[in-house]
Amino acid sequence: MPVSFNSAIAAYNSAARAMGAPGAEARPTAPGFAELLRGIADDTIAAGRAGEQASLQAIAGKAELADVVTAVTNAEVALQTVVAVRDRVIQAYQDILRMPI
Repeated sequence: MPVSFNSAIAAYNSAARAMGAPGAEARPTAPGFAELLRGIADDTIAAGRAGEQASLQAIAGKAELADVVTAVTNAEVALQTVVAVRDRVIQAYQDILRMPI
């Protein structure tokens, strides 16, 4: 008895679903590039605000110097990281523009 290609695929898919084969389950979707950048920007803004709050508390005499230095350093590092990533994205875009068609 000859087996058609479509019936073989249907039988394989049916067996895979029945066995719960890996890869057959639904996978959660990953965040898009824009969502990823938005999250990084929000984190950077939050770090900057934390540094500002720590500085204001130090001026009022309510914060330890080590806490202020840590918060400001975290904000600075976050900003430097964002600037470095931005520069790399711009460089990649310029490289793509220079590619011959």
